[in-house]
Amino acid sequence: MGVLNAILKCAVTALMLCLTPASAQEADLDQMFARLADPDNAEWRLAEADILREWSKSGSPAMDLLLKRGREAMEAGDLKAAIEHLTALTDHAPEFAEGWNARATAYFLAGAFGPSVDDIRHTLALNPRHFGALAGLGQILEQSGRTRAAIGAYRAALAIHPHLDGIRNALERLERDTSGTDI
Repeated sequence: MGVLNAILKCAVTALMLCLTPASAQEADLDQMFARLADPDNAEWRLAEADILREWSKSGSPAMDLLLKRGREAMEAGDLKAAIEHLTALTDHAPEFAEGWNARATAYFLAGAFGPSVDDIRHTLALNPRHFGALAGLGQILEQSGRTRAAIGAYRAALAIHPHLDGIRNALERLERDTSGTDI
């Protein structure tokens, strides 16, 4: 539980300590996140798509191809091949957060929660605003019976991306289930 709390604390701390953007790309991402975080923005899906597109750019055509192949293998249900492609990606581009996140997803789908959580840790260390990784962590924690920690992960994901209705519903359900009266 300490490791999971540390992951959440790192993600939340990094999110709160967002410094002046280091590049024009970071400034653009900050604007996209501002549009995404606006609960009244009817066009939040465009901001989400822009963010996901930026996150998928490794800077290397070969690494982008490994990500594409890994995702296609996942979509085809070939989790073994997906994990192999994505492991090659994380081995060759360890600073590419989306490689870790994609492999975390493949591990999750394969039921390998431990390796998935480890890859989520890498993802959040590289990209603390990765709402998908936080949402995935919440799902793992919930399925593992760690309700309080799952609530924390879901809240962190929603603080970044308030339009995740499935995560909002899961959070509301867990909060309702844990708000009983002590006798």
